[in-house]
Amino acid sequence: MEFEQLRQLDAIARTGSFSAAAAELHTSQPSISRSMRALERELGCELFERTRNRASLNDAGLKALNHARAILAEERRMRDAFEELARRKRPVTVASVAPAPVWRLTELVVSALPGTILTSEVDQREQEVERRLFDRSADIVITNRPLGLPNVTCAPLMVENLFVFAPASSPLASRASVSFAELDGSTFLMNADVGFWGNVVRDAMPRARFIEQRDGRVLSDMIRTTDVLGFVTDVTKFERDESRVSVPIQDAGAHATFYVAAMADAPMAIRSIVDKARM
Repeated sequence: MEFEQLRQLDAIARTGSFSAAAAELHTSQPSISRSMRALERELGCELFERTRNRASLNDAGLKALNHARAILAEERRMRDAFEELARRKRPVTVASVAPAPVWRLTELVVSALPGTILTSEVDQREQEVERRLFDRSADIVITNRPLGLPNVTCAPLMVENLFVFAPASSPLASRASVSFAELDGSTFLMNADVGFWGNVVRDAMPRARFIEQRDGRVLSDMIRTTDVLGFVTDVTKFERDESRVSVPIQDAGAHATFYVAAMADAPMAIRSIVDKARM
């Protein structure tokens, strides 16, 4: 008796026919028929009432189904236990188009799945991040669009909104909001590792000048000691003080929804992270 035979028996019971079960399990109807005949010989009794288009379980079949489902459930629990052991030993690799959603995902994982270690990489190229998922060089990806594919599990993670970070003495400081068009041509301080937001502001303001800095401490000092405009979001971790004001940018491009995704056949430990984001 093999686990695959038990899975086939369960599929036949749920779908009502050998052909439908074969389609669900990506095998052929003759293959399932042979497998079920072999199971009947091993158990010493017929399990089905067979008709031309249907296969219903008889009393023996129902008893076999109950045992099969119990065995499959126990097998799943065993696999989950070892996946959990592996999760605690192996870091989960995350590829993201921006840094802030990685912070959010890390918060979720730390509180819901203690012991899980995340390693992350930020790449503003959406296609490259998605490629990392499909070639399995990343366990989880964070993108700006939902991946509505049957072999992917995906959930919305968070919304991030962009603000211009203006000196309190700037005419912008009293504004309720501002547009990219009004800001175009200005000079901005910007984190070089800001992810996809870098592309957003460059595309929206082609005449603007951007002074990029990779060292977060240096960037923070420059923002605190100069009158040059900067950027923050509602999740950016900058020290707020009275010398700067966050002014919302009203354009649609300044508001981003992030999605977390994993392959549907990924280990349960990986899929559970996506499920936590969904909640």
